[in-house]
Amino acid sequence: MSDGRVITVEIHGQRYPIRSSLDPDYVLRIAAYVDQKIGVVAASTPGSDSLRMAVLAALNIADELFRMRDANRAKESRIAERASELEELVDRVLMAS
Repeated sequence: MSDGRVITVEIHGQRYPIRSSLDPDYVLRIAAYVDQKIGVVAASTPGSDSLRMAVLAALNIADELFRMRDANRAKESRIAERASELEELVDRVLMAS
Protein backbone atom coordinates (compact mmCIF):
# COMPACT_ATOMS: atom_id res chain seq x y z
CA MET A 1 0.00 0.00 0.00
CA SER A 2 1.38 3.39 -0.97
CA ASP A 3 1.74 6.18 1.55
CA GLY A 4 0.66 8.60 -1.17
CA ARG A 5 2.29 11.68 -2.53
CA VAL A 6 3.26 14.89 -0.82
CA ILE A 7 0.95 17.81 -1.50
CA THR A 8 2.01 21.21 -0.24
CA VAL A 9 -0.85 23.34 1.07
CA GLU A 10 -0.92 26.82 2.53
CA ILE A 11 -2.99 27.60 5.58
CA HIS A 12 -2.91 31.02 7.22
CA GLY A 13 0.32 31.95 5.48
CA GLN A 14 2.13 28.75 6.46
CA ARG A 15 3.07 26.02 4.01
CA TYR A 16 2.49 22.42 5.06
CA PRO A 17 3.63 19.29 3.19
CA ILE A 18 0.79 16.77 3.47
CA ARG A 19 1.41 13.12 2.59
CA SER A 20 -1.82 11.67 1.28
CA SER A 21 -3.15 9.07 -1.11
CA LEU A 22 -6.24 11.26 -1.62
CA ASP A 23 -6.79 13.21 -4.81
CA PRO A 24 -4.52 16.29 -4.68
CA ASP A 25 -7.36 18.61 -5.72
CA TYR A 26 -9.44 17.29 -2.83
CA VAL A 27 -6.61 17.88 -0.35
CA LEU A 28 -6.19 21.41 -1.69
CA ARG A 29 -9.94 22.05 -1.31
CA ILE A 30 -9.84 20.82 2.29
CA ALA A 31 -6.84 23.03 3.03
CA ALA A 32 -8.56 26.03 1.42
CA TYR A 33 -11.63 25.37 3.59
CA VAL A 34 -9.53 25.24 6.76
CA ASP A 35 -7.68 28.38 5.66
CA GLN A 36 -11.00 30.16 5.13
CA LYS A 37 -12.26 29.08 8.58
CA ILE A 38 -9.07 30.30 10.24
CA GLY A 39 -9.43 33.56 8.31
CA VAL A 40 -12.93 34.04 9.74
CA VAL A 41 -11.63 33.40 13.25
CA ALA A 42 -8.68 35.76 12.69
CA ALA A 43 -11.03 38.51 11.52
CA SER A 44 -13.29 38.10 14.56
CA THR A 45 -10.51 37.78 17.15
CA PRO A 46 -7.67 40.07 16.03
CA GLY A 47 -4.37 39.60 17.79
CA SER A 48 -4.98 35.94 18.61
CA ASP A 49 -2.07 33.56 18.30
CA SER A 50 -2.03 30.88 15.60
CA LEU A 51 -2.75 28.01 17.98
CA ARG A 52 -5.81 29.74 19.44
CA MET A 53 -7.10 30.51 15.93
CA ALA A 54 -6.53 26.91 14.83
CA VAL A 55 -8.38 25.56 17.88
CA LEU A 56 -11.32 27.94 17.38
CA ALA A 57 -11.46 27.07 13.66
CA ALA A 58 -11.37 23.35 14.54
CA LEU A 59 -14.25 23.85 16.98
CA ASN A 60 -16.26 25.67 14.31
CA ILE A 61 -15.59 22.88 11.79
CA ALA A 62 -16.52 20.22 14.38
CA ASP A 63 -19.75 22.11 15.10
CA GLU A 64 -20.59 22.09 11.38
CA LEU A 65 -19.85 18.35 11.21
CA PHE A 66 -22.03 17.54 14.22
CA ARG A 67 -24.90 19.68 12.93
CA MET A 68 -24.69 17.98 9.52
CA ARG A 69 -24.64 14.54 11.14
CA ASP A 70 -27.68 15.40 13.23
CA ALA A 71 -29.50 16.73 10.16
CA ASN A 72 -28.63 13.59 8.19
CA ARG A 73 -29.82 11.34 11.00
CA ALA A 74 -33.11 13.23 11.12
CA LYS A 75 -33.50 12.89 7.33
CA GLU A 76 -32.64 9.19 7.46
CA SER A 77 -35.19 8.70 10.21
CA ARG A 78 -37.90 10.46 8.18
CA ILE A 79 -36.99 8.40 5.10
CA ALA A 80 -37.13 5.15 7.07
CA GLU A 81 -40.48 6.16 8.56
CA ARG A 82 -41.87 7.04 5.13
CA ALA A 83 -40.54 3.78 3.63
CA SER A 84 -42.26 1.84 6.40
CA GLU A 85 -45.53 3.68 5.72
CA LEU A 86 -45.26 2.92 2.00
CA GLU A 87 -44.48 -0.73 2.72
CA GLU A 88 -47.60 -0.99 4.89
CA LEU A 89 -49.67 0.69 2.16
CA VAL A 90 -48.37 -1.73 -0.48
CA ASP A 91 -49.09 -4.69 1.84
CA ARG A 92 -52.68 -3.46 2.34
CA VAL A 93 -53.19 -3.00 -1.38
CA LEU A 94 -51.80 -6.44 -2.16
CA MET A 95 -53.95 -8.09 0.55
CA ALA A 96 -57.06 -6.39 -0.81
CA SER A 97 -56.41 -7.75 -4.32
